[in-house]
Amino acid sequence: MPSSSRTQQGVPVSPSLSSQTPDALPVNTAASRRRLVWICVLAIGLGALAAPVAKGLIDLIHLVTNLFFYGRVSLEQAEPQGHGLGAWVIVIPVIGGIIVGAMARWGANAIRGHGIPEAMEQVLLNDSRIPARITFLKPLSSAVSIGTGGPFGAEGPIIATGGALGSLLGQVAHITAMERKTLLAAGAAAGMAAVFSAPLSAVLLAVELLLFEFRGRSMLPVMLATIVATGCRYLLLGTEPVFAMQAVLSASSAALLFYALMGALIGCASVLVTRVLYWIEDGFERLPIHWMWWPALGGLAVGLVGFMVPQTLGVGYQLISDIVNAKLALSALLLIGVAKWVSWSIALGSGTSGGTLAPLFIIGGSLGAGLAMLLSGLFPEWGINPAVAGLVGMAAMFAGASRALLTAVVFAVEVTHQPNALLPLMAGCATAYLCSSLLMNTTIMTEKISRRGVSVPDEYAADPLAQIRVESVFSTKVVTLNAQQTLAEVQQWLQDDAATTHHQGFPVVDSQGRLQGVVTRRDIWQLDASGEMNMADIVRRAPVVITPNKTLRDAADHMVRNGVGRVVITASEEPEKVLGILTRSDIIRAHTGAISSRETRSRHIRFQRKKNNKHV
Repeated sequence: MPSSSRTQQGVPVSPSLSSQTPDALPVNTAASRRRLVWICVLAIGLGALAAPVAKGLIDLIHLVTNLFFYGRVSLEQAEPQGHGLGAWVIVIPVIGGIIVGAMARWGANAIRGHGIPEAMEQVLLNDSRIPARITFLKPLSSAVSIGTGGPFGAEGPIIATGGALGSLLGQVAHITAMERKTLLAAGAAAGMAAVFSAPLSAVLLAVELLLFEFRGRSMLPVMLATIVATGCRYLLLGTEPVFAMQAVLSASSAALLFYALMGALIGCASVLVTRVLYWIEDGFERLPIHWMWWPALGGLAVGLVGFMVPQTLGVGYQLISDIVNAKLALSALLLIGVAKWVSWSIALGSGTSGGTLAPLFIIGGSLGAGLAMLLSGLFPEWGINPAVAGLVGMAAMFAGASRALLTAVVFAVEVTHQPNALLPLMAGCATAYLCSSLLMNTTIMTEKISRRGVSVPDEYAADPLAQIRVESVFSTKVVTLNAQQTLAEVQQWLQDDAATTHHQGFPVVDSQGRLQGVVTRRDIWQLDASGEMNMADIVRRAPVVITPNKTLRDAADHMVRNGVGRVVITASEEPEKVLGILTRSDIIRAHTGAISSRETRSRHIRFQRKKNNKHV
């Protein structure tokens, strides 16, 4: 009868079982390295394409701006602020909104919004498959929106376009969904690097908002794409920082305290900015007109605000440079910051196409620089620099609104080439992130898709199952069935209800101890035992095996891949030797320790008060 014992004898595995050994799993070292090289080659191609695409979008924005505000066909750099249209400027953003609304209705609804949340949704729900038409319609709609005065940055549409290019390439190539996600992130990061000459922050943005993981295999293609994109940008536009500012000196302790407190305040402001944006969006949802016309209404608000405060029209990159160089008076900072906030919130809430980074920088930078001007006059000994405060305010607003903490800090350093600003940036962005996370569960990037029931990862911890080896968990007491035992004998044995019968699966071995397969209680009971059927007849396929040096993550994936609830453990140096069995319950018990370490509180050092001894 079946016995429960530690299997010590050698058990040769037949050639038919070799395809189930770990060496033949899809995650093969040599094959995965070749795949990684191929994905890197594709990512390099995306990086080379990102710079000309970014420049093409910027040129297209200039073309639309020249056409609508100056009545000329030209690709020369142009800003809406210099127009001489008077009150007619109110009409131009309305026209742009009508065009974008029509493109969204009859082209692709997905062009609405600022691009990054839409890309995140495709990564999470659609295996990173972005429709091919988005690759063309997103930059075109953004160029129309921004070129007609929309208060958006070009970075969001370029990031979305780069991601769409990566997704398109991933749909043409014969690759996995994970590899397609890597190409989408590589294209998006290359677009950001091409616009801002900020390769490292582009990689971090991809990790924090698109990849949802921190693995070298995913980051390497993204990094190569950003390197190539930045190099191409150097050839096209030079190596100067995007927002050049005067040299920053090391901050004093008092100034650091100010930047930290200011970051906390801006973190609270980022929550307000996010909630107001989605409150406006909800208001548009309640309008009794088709959503195609909403961007036109948003354009009307843009035109009215732009007529009163012309600096709010367009991307506003020059305005960012003025803030980080302290060229604006306090009254101008407050006016521009509030006006930009109002104009951008209504326009984006209406569902038009445009980016969020530049508006958030202007809003946060205006607030930060304004606070610095107020306090530097009252406390000159603190050494507060309004230019640095403006830079910290920009990064803190982005960190609080998006929770992309590392991206915000590194980005501000890369676009200014000011390493001495790193400590103030860390202080301001960390407190902004803290306050934002305490006050708001979602972010400006995730609120929309969270409302649709999509859970967005926000922590990238190491997988506990990948840190535990099979050898420390599997059971060495294996209850085996002999291949020649009849079905009737085994069913009778199960009816006796001995302790060894309580397992759900049993390895089947032949007379010489060679592993033949695994049968379950269900396999045994669902058959009629009246005939001469034995255990060898019940085995339908080769057993699923794994070696002790693999991790529990490997084992769990192997179970899912083969649709089984248990794997047989075989010796790595002697594949024919059966060592034990690993079940789903074993994996769950092992995972319990990781949960306990995260949730169970304990105190290991205690201090006892000495009792006072009273002597009589």
